Amino acid sequence: MISSGKPQRLNEYTQLVRNCSSAMVLPTRLLSAALFAITLPASGSVVAQSLQLRPEKPQPSVPQLKSDSSPAPRATPILPSGTCFQVEISRNYPMKAGEALEGRLVYPLYFDGNLVVAANTPVRGTVVELQPDRKARWHARLRGDLTPFHIANVRFDQLALPEGQRAIQTSGVVTGAPVLRLYAPGAAPKRSFIRKNWDIAKARLHEQVAFFTDPGRGQRALEILYHQLPYHPEHIPAHTAWTFEISAPLTLSDLPKSAASPSEPTTIPGRPEVWSVRALLVSEVTSATAKPGDLVEALVVEPVFDKDRQLVVPQGSLLVGRVTTTKSARSFGRNGKLRFTFQQVRFPHDAGAPATDQPVQGALSGATAQSTAGLTLDAEGTVSPKSQSSVIAPLLLSMLAGRALDNDGNLTVQTGVSSNGFGLIGRVVGLAARNRNIAAGLGFYAAALSTYENFLRPGHDVDFPKDTRIEIETTPLRAPVLKPDPPTE
Repeated sequence: MISSGKPQRLNEYTQLVRNCSSAMVLPTRLLSAALFAITLPASGSVVAQSLQLRPEKPQPSVPQLKSDSSPAPRATPILPSGTCFQVEISRNYPMKAGEALEGRLVYPLYFDGNLVVAANTPVRGTVVELQPDRKARWHARLRGDLTPFHIANVRFDQLALPEGQRAIQTSGVVTGAPVLRLYAPGAAPKRSFIRKNWDIAKARLHEQVAFFTDPGRGQRALEILYHQLPYHPEHIPAHTAWTFEISAPLTLSDLPKSAASPSEPTTIPGRPEVWSVRALLVSEVTSATAKPGDLVEALVVEPVFDKDRQLVVPQGSLLVGRVTTTKSARSFGRNGKLRFTFQQVRFPHDAGAPATDQPVQGALSGATAQSTAGLTLDAEGTVSPKSQSSVIAPLLLSMLAGRALDNDGNLTVQTGVSSNGFGLIGRVVGLAARNRNIAAGLGFYAAALSTYENFLRPGHDVDFPKDTRIEIETTPLRAPVLKPDPPTE
């Protein structure tokens, strides 16, 4: 029983193992078939791609970025309305309406800190009308000059640039006068009263000698002759200057950008550099009405750079100051006096400067004024008219007038020398009358007139009209915050 049962069990186990192997092979074959079915289409597509070329897909266009190194377009220079021009003529012109004038630009013009119109650029205009000069007429009548003196009203309408003529629009006609450029001398040591007056006398003597030795002697001799004549032709004298503003913006050509070329700062070894700020007075300042503490404002018209070529005062800044010393003209030839200093600077809004004013310390070192005023500027910035009083002229005229009353001498010579009043008319009358009393009367009249002008008449005031060109000196040590702050993000 036992022997017969073992083979049977062994067969049963063998059959069971075969059945399990069959059951495991079937899923494996099914899985392999499924994978083959999935892989076959993919392999077919790969074969198809390798045998057949497909058209390339268009690539999307990529925008070209501008290089940061390319120069940015520069704004076209435009001189805004209100830009100030000062034009000066270099020769005499006839005093008549319709006369064409050609002057030269005295100071350069800047746009955005860059030089756009150079100095000495020709500016052309026309004498529109003649205005009577009543003050000059009365002054001449007292000396026997019957010339009807006039003031030329001029309108400038053309600016001669290198690329051609450009029309300019102004607010109207302007009157001119010979100009005097004032510059402060260096600081002088203290002098005694005698030494000071001795230096003044030497300066006057040098001026009188220069009258006969400096160039232009012929023109000055002609002027002296004109003052002796009862009538003479008029002319607009050389170096007459006109200051005017344009009434409409002036667009300039797109000239090559040129760097500003202000004067280099003055540097002395062992001392701080000196900055010169050039500006225009915003309103009139005169010693006749100014009081200590009155506001004085000036517009900066040229950028200022330090010794390292860094911008410290941009164009368009506003200097704010006060009148510190003033004295109006008084009788007996006492002249006026004026002094003002600047304590603040306001930077333009586009310069990135803070809203608050920046403190500075600047004194007047130069100015452009009418030469007829005869102004002087000392080292401290005080402006006053030159003292024209002299005792020599009245004494000399009185001595010559008394010669006519002497009975010893030639009557013709004495009357001709004594009759100094009324110019050539007085001399002709004195010689023709052959009367000592008439000649002496004319001589004493001239002496009395000279005495009045030297000692009795009111003095002259210091007048700086609107748009007067001034120059202020300051140093970095005295104005350490003059440089504008960088703009904040």
